Amino acid sequence: MRQRLLVPAALALLGGAVVMVTTTAYAQTQGMERRDDRRDNRQGSRAQKQACKAGDEKTRAECRQEKRDTKQENRPVNKPPGQ
Repeated sequence: MRQRLLVPAALALLGGAVVMVTTTAYAQTQGMERRDDRRDNRQGSRAQKQACKAGDEKTRAECRQEKRDTKQENRPVNKPPGQ
């Protein structure tokens, strides 16, 4: 009796996992894609700042400026309307 229930339960669990993976892997809207890009941008700039702080050759102000520069470089270029 236990083995009879084990197979359908395992299949249901596997099916649920596949659905969860496919729905979380792709952004549903352009806004979600932009938000994901911003999150990646923030993580990259944080990592860059931590690497800068780990070295002793730069001041805190220089590390902050590098973080700002990194964020600015990763921002999308806004085009004027109609182009």
